[in-house]
Amino acid sequence: MRKPNTRRPRQSEPTLPLINIVFLMLVFFLVAAQVARPIDGDLRLVETDDPNVVPPADVLVVHQDGRTMWRGIPATPREAFDGLAAEGYVGPARILPDRDASARDVMNVVRAFQRDTDAERIVIVTERALK
Repeated sequence: MRKPNTRRPRQSEPTLPLINIVFLMLVFFLVAAQVARPIDGDLRLVETDDPNVVPPADVLVVHQDGRTMWRGIPATPREAFDGLAAEGYVGPARILPDRDASARDVMNVVRAFQRDTDAERIVIVTERALK
C-alpha cells in the first residue's frame, strides 16, 4: 500500500500582482498631477510661512496690474463666485494675488466679494516660503 503524498506543491511568490499594483499607482499619480489647472506662468505668488496653505483648484487671480481672471478668462468676483456656485461649490471665496499686486487692488477685490456675493469667508491664497 502506498502512502499518500502529503507534500504541498511549492508556490512561488506573487510578484506579478505586486508589480501591477505599483504600476497602476504610478499611472494614477501621473494622471492626478496633470489634472490640476496650471497657474499663469507670469504670476508670482505672495509668500508666507504658514505650513497649512494648500493651493486650491479654483480661485480668482489678481494680477500685478489689478485685472482679475478666473479659469484663464477675465472675470469679476461676482462672475467667479456665481460660476463656482453653479458647480455646487460651497466653500470660501478664494483670491490668489500676484506677489507684485498692490494691496489696494487686492482689497478692492475683497470689497467686491463682500459687496456683490454671499461669500461667508474670503481666503487669500499664498505660497509657503522655503526658509
